[in-house]
Amino acid sequence: MPTAFITGATAGLGAAFARRLAADGFDLVLLARDAERLDRAAADLGGGYRVDTEALPADLSTEEGLLAAQERVRAGVDLLVNNAGFGHGNVFPDVPLDAELTMLRVHCEAVLRLTHAAVPGMLDRGRGGVVNVSSAAAFGVRGTYGASKAWVVRFSEGVAADIAGRSPGTVRVMALCPGFVRTEFHERARMDVSDVPGFMWLEDTAVVDAALRDLRRGVRVSVPSLRYKALVGATRLLPRELTARVSSTRGRRRT
Repeated sequence: MPTAFITGATAGLGAAFARRLAADGFDLVLLARDAERLDRAAADLGGGYRVDTEALPADLSTEEGLLAAQERVRAGVDLLVNNAGFGHGNVFPDVPLDAELTMLRVHCEAVLRLTHAAVPGMLDRGRGGVVNVSSAAAFGVRGTYGASKAWVVRFSEGVAADIAGRSPGTVRVMALCPGFVRTEFHERARMDVSDVPGFMWLEDTAVVDAALRDLRRGVRVSVPSLRYKALVGATRLLPRELTARVSSTRGRRRT
């Protein structure tokens, strides 16, 4: 059976990816910080879908956690989902500097290091895929969060281009850029999202379905749903000052 490695696997899109990939017959390596919750998720998925599951408790904001994740990825995976991440309720410079640096390490350094650990083996085997979870915020102006997610998009596009000649269509790297998704992400970040209109919310299962479909098609930047495709397209046409004013405030109030 193929093996999928998913970071941030116990909540939000990570959990949705785990359920879908288990249903598709993937064995799972699940990474998250909460060891107890992680063990419970691994047991539930293994028993429910009859697949092998491996729990790897690790904190990707630490060198120890990153090294453990890299070692396991190098051992061989067929699909890597770099999903771990978090948000801030406050805006710059009200967010503590250490929290900003932690965000950059989890959103950028971890994505780089795990992608670097995965791709050589995939190229050697002639198959594999990497999904780096970014955000529609990458196309707006949203402080360190948006900047880090913009980096994920550009990095993923660059890696996909770099390996295209070495593995035409067999190893794929894609940035996934969803909008607001109905998960616990915003609650955990203590964000008040009551100002976000209902039409802007996506279901996690629909996002995962779109992501895996786009990965199979060789899409390098996946933006699930027509409404977010339109919004992302509009950001390229609207004045930057307007884009900045809207994207930097929407859903950013603290609870």
